[in-house]
Amino acid sequence: PLPLGPRAERAGFDSLWIPDGLGRMDAFTMAAGLAPQTQSIQLCLGIVPVFTRPAAVIATSAMTLSHLAPDRTVLGLGSSSHTMVEQWYGTPFEKPLSRVRETTELVQQILAGAKTAYAGDTIHSHNFRLGLKPASHIPIYLAGLRPKMLELAGEKADGVILNLVPQEVLPRVLEHIDNGAKRSGRRVEDLTIALYIYTFVTADEETARREMAAIAAGYFSTPVYNNFLKWMGYKREAEQILEGFRQRDRSVTLGAFTDEVLEKLGVIGDAGACRARIAEYANAGVSIPVITPAAADTSVFDATMAAFERNV
Repeated sequence: PLPLGPRAERAGFDSLWIPDGLGRMDAFTMAAGLAPQTQSIQLCLGIVPVFTRPAAVIATSAMTLSHLAPDRTVLGLGSSSHTMVEQWYGTPFEKPLSRVRETTELVQQILAGAKTAYAGDTIHSHNFRLGLKPASHIPIYLAGLRPKMLELAGEKADGVILNLVPQEVLPRVLEHIDNGAKRSGRRVEDLTIALYIYTFVTADEETARREMAAIAAGYFSTPVYNNFLKWMGYKREAEQILEGFRQRDRSVTLGAFTDEVLEKLGVIGDAGACRARIAEYANAGVSIPVITPAAADTSVFDATMAAFERNV
């Protein structure tokens, strides 16, 4: 929680990524708490679901954070999933592409100081204006999985947030971002590409693979991620995960992934091997590899952080 922010800054990390939802600490509240405890590290809200707050509330919260952390606030937006939006929060998960597009456009207008006059297919706002300007520019990154959302992100956002993308799939992902970027007179190189990379620096690779399988199964059991898994070329794995949930058999679900696939979805090994894999992602076009220590064992968590510290 909060002590991790100063620790990450002292260790030389450039940014701290704060998830929203998941039944944990609220991202905006967490970032506000971290702001006075840090001086230089970027506070990246990733990812705020567009279904859980009105655009005016998102913009107001982001503006507030910009005053607490000027030039350090990044707003990540995304559709989230059926599981979170419909099952957890009781809100219909409808037209996610339109909802992300319209929320992004409206938040951008509000942060630019305009009085709202927006009527979209999924949201509307009239006569709202911020009473205080942002203290600094607030970049907006959009989360994307498949082509339409990736192209929207390329067209509308300052950056793109990716998750669970094997390196072999990255060129296809970047191509779709580039297609969208061209619509606004840009190229993929003009955007920041962030990728969550689940990383386990450990000698116990078997345990790490089991934990990676549980993380992957949790994501890929939801419709949006399951379709993404199929799109990436893992149709058999996607179908087995769904079958495991239908049977309520966790062994079937977790058994969907071979060791080879798990080591593509995550980064597992000793410090040198993990650093080399992360460098490969960076060389392949990822601007911000978001090192995500995912181990339940705190010693593995600490070893993962230590492997990427720069101020030692």
